[in-house]
Amino acid sequence: MAMAAAFRREGRRFVSPQPITAVRSSLIPEDHAPLGVRSISTQVVRNRMKSVKNIQKITKAMKMVAASKLRLIQTRAENSRGLWQPFTALLGDAPSVDVKKNVIVTVSSDKGLCGGINSTAVKISRAFNKLTLGPEKETKYVILGEKAKAQLIRDSKKKIAICMTELQRNPLNYTQVSVLADDILKNVEYDALRIVFNKFESVVSFLPTMATVLSPEVVEREAESGGRLGDLDSYEIEGGETKGEILQNLAEFQFSCVLFNAVMESACSEQGARMSAMDSSSRNAGDMLDRLTLTYNRTRQASITTELTEIISGAAALEG
Repeated sequence: MAMAAAFRREGRRFVSPQPITAVRSSLIPEDHAPLGVRSISTQVVRNRMKSVKNIQKITKAMKMVAASKLRLIQTRAENSRGLWQPFTALLGDAPSVDVKKNVIVTVSSDKGLCGGINSTAVKISRAFNKLTLGPEKETKYVILGEKAKAQLIRDSKKKIAICMTELQRNPLNYTQVSVLADDILKNVEYDALRIVFNKFESVVSFLPTMATVLSPEVVEREAESGGRLGDLDSYEIEGGETKGEILQNLAEFQFSCVLFNAVMESACSEQGARMSAMDSSSRNAGDMLDRLTLTYNRTRQASITTELTEIISGAAALEG
């Protein structure tokens, strides 16, 4: 190399009797590493650093958007909890009631990048489906959200009765959710509706929850057998409606209230999980950027040291 430097200073071309081994990049596989000058290694690192910086900007922006949406939805989700609580006090929440026709309403999101909230809801739905298997029992799925649909359609396609997606594109109110609940009640036969959703607790935590809404027939049967639902006979009925009609109206209203709360809680949990996931992604991108910066500085310093060594060796050869 010193002789090559000396010949370059004199303006002559040096032809090496043996091929010069080019420096390969340490960031790409040995079989695909391009041959060239030493600057190719630092160029690859710079490109990688640029890509990581762009990804970090995207994740930070997504975190800010999720935080903004979370503040808007959180108040609505907390207020919606007061809708279904009177029904729980009156009719109770009996997940252990044994019925023949179960309808599992799985609430999920339409978009990803929000941690494992969708997988958790799907796992609970599948586990409850296995618990209710029997010779005279029937279980159907009602899916709200694209992510739950993509997972359940793989092994339970024949059990899916209704599938609704793109619900979270625009903020939903109670009127819109009640229309969805009415469509579900008209198109499925049920003894018990099992609504599976993620209850929002904080930005970093959510609680998988299953709420149960019984049909009027099952409510009457449970009331006759005693237990908590047996207190229904102590209430006086005013007006011309019968007990069956009142229970039918209560079941429909209870399902719409529980479904509205489930949609709000799931949307709030989605934004909180996405905010947490994007924060972790931004930190990971920062750590990767620090490692790439260290690799770039080391590679650049090694290249400068090698060039200085060649120059000094060439000057020493000329003086000698």
